[in-house]
Amino acid sequence: MIKRKYYSLRTGKIPNEQMLTFEVLKKLILIAYRKLDQDGYFQKYFGIDCVDGYLPGELGEDIESVLYINLRKENLFPIGKKLSDYTEDDLFDVLEFLHDHCSKGTEGEYHNWNNCGVHYVKFDDQEGQKDFRKEINPILSEYQGGYEISEHGEILVLADMGLATLLEADLPVKDPANINDKVEAAIIKFRSHRSTITNRREAIRDLADVLEFLRPQIKGKIVNQDENDLFNIANNFGIRHHNQNQKTGYDKPIWYSWIFYFYLATIHAVLRLIDKAK
Repeated sequence: MIKRKYYSLRTGKIPNEQMLTFEVLKKLILIAYRKLDQDGYFQKYFGIDCVDGYLPGELGEDIESVLYINLRKENLFPIGKKLSDYTEDDLFDVLEFLHDHCSKGTEGEYHNWNNCGVHYVKFDDQEGQKDFRKEINPILSEYQGGYEISEHGEILVLADMGLATLLEADLPVKDPANINDKVEAAIIKFRSHRSTITNRREAIRDLADVLEFLRPQIKGKIVNQDENDLFNIANNFGIRHHNQNQKTGYDKPIWYSWIFYFYLATIHAVLRLIDKAK
């Protein structure tokens, strides 16, 4: 829906009250939701409001109860009527739910009576979710510091400029228990829209633990002092241990971001050095 920033947005001539405040965000999300709904992307799971009567989808007739079971929240449905009253957490919860239940219709028949529309009978979940992200992510990217819905359907903080490729890069190793799963969990923990300073510190600690696991294999691949410096960052800046000699009077949001990406890049580099030496 959003192709690019046009003149007034690009030149900063939109009044502050019309910029992407939370209220404006909800209006834009509602427009995108209605477009997707009109194009049949929620028929498979939510059903069809046919002129002959409601036809339930795979989630059944009581969507409000399904939302409550999954989100533990009431008064979220019908989305078109309730969205204006959502809190930020409500909105993000519902967006993740909609992403999981968005499916592109691939085959169906047009119901002519009263121009009812297409009733789809075959769907593609993967394509539907891809289109959902295509519609919603450009909107989310302009809210506050920027957000996005990942391919896994989780709303995450946008990567810092130029670092998106690092977050998406595959690790050159298959060791889920000790490396892959831990790194993936750390990335999600660090980028979650609910991430706190404590969560981010824990994510950095998790990456430091992966490096600790790799430490015996690192020896001989990098200079000893460089190896020590890697772990001194976590040990001296209150990430892994807690003592009076640690540095704590620094701007944590800025430095945590630097440490996180530094450790993530180091894990990629170390794994490639290890693989090269085999």
